[in-house]
Amino acid sequence: MKYRLGIDVGGTNTDAVILDEKNTIVEKCKEATTEDVISGIKKAVERVLDGSKVRPSDIENAMLGTTHATNAIVERKGLARVGVIRLSAPSGFAIPPFIEWPPDMTETISNSYAIVHGGYEYNGALIAQTDKTEIRKALETLKNDGAQAIAVSCVFSPVNKEQENLVQEAAWEVFGKDFPVTLSHEIGSIGLIERENAAILNAAIRRLAETAYGSFQNVLRSHGVQADLFITQNDGTLMSIDYAKKYPVLTIASGPTNSLRGAAYLSGIKDAIVVDVGGTTTDVGVLSQGFPRESSAAVEMGGVRTNFRMPDLLAIGLGGGSIVKLENGGVRVGPQSVGYRIHSESQIFGGKTLTATDAAVVAGMSELGDAKKVSGLDAGNAAAVIGKIRSMVEEVIDKMKITSGDVPVVVVGGGSILVPESLTGANTVMKPDHFEVANAIGAAIAQISGSVDGVYDVATKGREVVLEEVKQEAKEEAVHAGAEADTVEVVEVEEIPLAYLPSNAVRFRVKAVGDLRTS
Repeated sequence: MKYRLGIDVGGTNTDAVILDEKNTIVEKCKEATTEDVISGIKKAVERVLDGSKVRPSDIENAMLGTTHATNAIVERKGLARVGVIRLSAPSGFAIPPFIEWPPDMTETISNSYAIVHGGYEYNGALIAQTDKTEIRKALETLKNDGAQAIAVSCVFSPVNKEQENLVQEAAWEVFGKDFPVTLSHEIGSIGLIERENAAILNAAIRRLAETAYGSFQNVLRSHGVQADLFITQNDGTLMSIDYAKKYPVLTIASGPTNSLRGAAYLSGIKDAIVVDVGGTTTDVGVLSQGFPRESSAAVEMGGVRTNFRMPDLLAIGLGGGSIVKLENGGVRVGPQSVGYRIHSESQIFGGKTLTATDAAVVAGMSELGDAKKVSGLDAGNAAAVIGKIRSMVEEVIDKMKITSGDVPVVVVGGGSILVPESLTGANTVMKPDHFEVANAIGAAIAQISGSVDGVYDVATKGREVVLEEVKQEAKEEAVHAGAEADTVEVVEVEEIPLAYLPSNAVRFRVKAVGDLRTS
C-alpha cells in the first residue's frame, strides 16, 4: 500500500493528513504553527507517522501548502534586491518599473532598472529589435548596483517569449548560470505593468523559497520519507519542489485554495460557496467544477498590483481566536485575534481573553475546554455573539454570490464550530467529516495542471480550430508538468474578443488538469 502525505501551514495551525491509495484518511492532526514554521511541520509529520504506523518508505508523495511567500512579501522580510530589465524602448519610457509601489517595498527590493529596445505587437509581430550590447551594458549596471536577482519584462511577451529568453541568456553570462532570473511571460498575463510587478515579486522571494522548501525536504528525509515532493499552487494544483523554487509567487494564497479543494472532495459538491474559518481569519471562495473561481481583477499583494492568477477570495477578521468585546450594549468580534495562542489565552482553556470560541462553547455549539471557566458571558450574550458571527458570514457570502438565489455552502476549517447550521442565502450548510483538516486534504489530493493564456488571430484558421489547438497545448503542458496523460481534461475556457485590436483578435485562457503521474 502506498500513501500520500498532505501538509498545510496556516497562520494559527499546521495541519497534516495521510491518505491511502483510495484517498481514505488514515491519520490526521493539527499542530500550532511555530514562528520558524519548520519546527511546526516537524511535529505534525511526527504525529501523523506515529499515529498511523505507516512506514515512511510507503509514503509515495508529499504535498505542502505554505504561507512562506505571502508572509515574506507582506512583512518585507528575507527579500532579495531585484534589478529589472524591461524590453519596451523606444515607446515604453512613460511609466517606469516600480510605479505606485509602497515606498518601504521599493526601498527593500530596490529601484534599479533599465528600459532597453524591444517588444512585440499583440500578434507577435516585432515592434523593435533588441540590441545585445545595450542589454549587456544594462546588466553590468544592475550588477554594480548590487542586484541579487533579475526580473525581465517585455511588451506582449506571453505571445512571443524570444526576447525575454535572450535577456536571460545574457544575464547568465554576466552573473553566472545559477543566478536567479525571472521571466514575466512565465508568471503573469497580458498587461505589462502588472505582469512585470509579479515577476519582480517572484524574483525577490526565490532565494527565500529555495531555503524554505529545502528545509521541508530535510524534515521529511530526517523521518525516513523519501517521497517525491510537491508544493501546492494557488489554482488548486501541484508543482514539483524544483518548479516551486523557481516560481514561488504562484504559491501565494494556496492555503485558502487547498481548503476549497478539500471542501469539494469531502462534500462531493463541485459548485458551492466555501467558508474556511481559521484561528484568525475567515476566507470565503467559490467552487466552480471543483476548482476555485479565479479572480478576474488585478490583485494587490503587499501593496503591489499584479495580474498573475489568484483565487477569487474575500477574507474577514473572524476566527476561533477572534477577540470578543461587549460594549455600549453591542457586540464586536475581531479583527484582533489571539491566533495560535488560543490554547493558553482563551478563557475555556484557563486564559483571560474572551474569544469567539468561548462564545461558541457557552452557546452549546462545541464541547471544547470548560465552559465554566468563561466569565462575563451568559447565555444571552453568547447568543448575541453568535448572531453577530452569523451576520458577518452571511454578508460575505452575499458578496461572493453571482446569483440572487440560495446556494450550497460548505463550511471547513478548525474554527468552523462558530458557524450556525443555517444561514440566510444558503439552501444547505454542510460541515463534512474531517472539516477541520480540509486544507491538508486539499493539498494531498491536488492534481497537476497546465494552462495557456494568449492572444490569437482567428481570422485565418477559424475560431474552432484555434481553440482546439489551445486546448491541446494546455493538455500537453499538464502532461509535461507531471500529469497522467489519459486523466487530463480541460476544466476552464475563457474567451475574450479584443475589439480594440485589428483583425479578429481573441484572448484565450485555457486550463487543463490531470492526476499526478505515479512512478
